[in-house]
Amino acid sequence: MGDMLTSGTEYEAARTIWNGAVTSRPLAVLRCATTADVQAGVRTAREKGLPLSVRGGGHDWAGRALTDGGLTLDLSPMRQVSVDPATAVATVAGGATSADVAAAAQRVGLVAVTGTAGSVGMAGLTLGGGYGPLSGRFGLAADNLLSAEVVLADGTSVTADEERDPELLWALRGGGGNFGVVTSMRIRLHAVPTILAGMIMFGFDVLPELEESLLRGPDELTVQAGFITAPTGEPALFVAPTWCGEPEVGTKVLERLTELGEPLAAQFGPTTMTDQLAQIDAMFPAGRHVEIGARTVTGLDRTVQEILLDAAAARTSPLSAISLHSLHGAAARVPADATAFRNRAPHLMVETIAVWEPGDPAEDRHRAWVRRTDRLPGGYPNLLGPGDVERTAAAFGPNAERLLSAKKRYDPDLVFHAPGRL
Repeated sequence: MGDMLTSGTEYEAARTIWNGAVTSRPLAVLRCATTADVQAGVRTAREKGLPLSVRGGGHDWAGRALTDGGLTLDLSPMRQVSVDPATAVATVAGGATSADVAAAAQRVGLVAVTGTAGSVGMAGLTLGGGYGPLSGRFGLAADNLLSAEVVLADGTSVTADEERDPELLWALRGGGGNFGVVTSMRIRLHAVPTILAGMIMFGFDVLPELEESLLRGPDELTVQAGFITAPTGEPALFVAPTWCGEPEVGTKVLERLTELGEPLAAQFGPTTMTDQLAQIDAMFPAGRHVEIGARTVTGLDRTVQEILLDAAAARTSPLSAISLHSLHGAAARVPADATAFRNRAPHLMVETIAVWEPGDPAEDRHRAWVRRTDRLPGGYPNLLGPGDVERTAAAFGPNAERLLSAKKRYDPDLVFHAPGRL
């Protein structure tokens, strides 16, 4: 079995995660280097009656990677990524981050469908769905999951793919980490001619003009937008496009985005996925205090605009942001019942991110600000908080019953508690 940590420097490092507001203290942290370590950890938790949690990238804002008084399985030593260029498939260990996967793919001229931040665990992102800058062309991260090695609640290890346990594979594609610990997975990679990306800053008045680009652009174009603090210190609406296709066409498409209004600043050009992920990590570094809300809307009608503009104007911290993640193109053409991730109609996932420095006396105001978007419908299970059970069930829709059946089959004793839990 791997190293069992109960105190000391290594223990403190293992229980320190991205959101500095999380102060949970597990009874013990088991550092896992192999599948056998994970199996031993699951069995130990069962035998001792300890609550069990799993830490991959440690990026879940609600801190579910840790559990007070329980046993945390720390998969961070398991970060290996191997790529087969001939088949364009990566084998990804359970603790690998999105940055690890993007870098391994890049070395052989391929790209991986990741989220927007490099420090996010690739397994956790994938199991919850995984919006990202390449989703318009290649679907969600979950859509690119080919198979997974999973340690179940009884400590056994199984392989889920289209031939061996396809029902478990279905549940893992967007149903969250509620069925076992993914110690390894195989994901599909892709070749693209180039990646063009950048950032355009506008005044708030451009918001009504964004819907077409966000939801009805070509597959090769995925646009993230929202509200942040500009380098000048003033609030601004940002438009962050990513083009993964022919560069000549992409340059013209991105230039047209600057014509949506009068840009305050605009910069775009060739880039790599690793550079894009690193930029977001720099914007949202580990250690700050965070609370996140997640909602989904079908478009930018007047009511949605009013709610977003009100929240943007009322930000209580210059570090806070609102981000609109687009689901369109290839991700929207997957049948709603083909994976556990149900919401396949073109839509925007609204991520309200309150961020403040440790010791800020206005913590309660920052947390309350997140709720300014509560009037919006829907939700994204990967980002919903522990109390959002009704929104989680609504997000899964008719797939919820099938997921509950899978939960009873693979984890009848409710050992695993992860984002997206019904």
